[in-house]
Amino acid sequence: MTTAFPHEVRTAVLTPLGERDLGERDAGRVRAAGPADAAALHALSEPFMRSGALRRRARRLYELTADQFLVAEEPDGTPEGCVALRVYADEPAAVLHNFCVRADRQRRGVGSRLLAALLAEAAARSVSEVYAATTGGGQSFLRAGFRETDASAAPRVWAAALDPARGSRIFVRPLTGPAVPAQPRPDRHCLASTHTR
Repeated sequence: MTTAFPHEVRTAVLTPLGERDLGERDAGRVRAAGPADAAALHALSEPFMRSGALRRRARRLYELTADQFLVAEEPDGTPEGCVALRVYADEPAAVLHNFCVRADRQRRGVGSRLLAALLAEAAARSVSEVYAATTGGGQSFLRAGFRETDASAAPRVWAAALDPARGSRIFVRPLTGPAVPAQPRPDRHCLASTHTR
């Protein structure tokens, strides 16, 4: 079961988690997506699908799942990034997916705003943990208090759908208790990445 997000996520919950000053910050907002945003969600995701960072998805799938998405917008309303939260009715944990930030808007706090808003929404829904899979280095997740793990405690349907051939790294962020401090694995080269399964 998925419940739609409120229309706009309040600014108070958008405080970036563990973010360092990266220079320019914009006054854009994060809001809930709707079916009318399907084309924009698909367009934001297309470069990541082309690169193989995201699995290929039809625009129609974005229409059907738009209520799972948050959209970051520039002050003029231009979409600059998106992320989705999939909540399962029979699972205490949820899954973050389709985390994309336009190339020209990366390293400006957009991803941090999206992550903070998604984590706040997950906490408001009484989710115990949020899982994510990435083919990239996962630095954005580590900075937001996620830790690397395996999929054994993840929502069963999601874990079963993971493609081992993609070589995705799995991350989890507990929402009860303190966040896990950032600790990149020393045996892997960590690239800044927000590419998700």
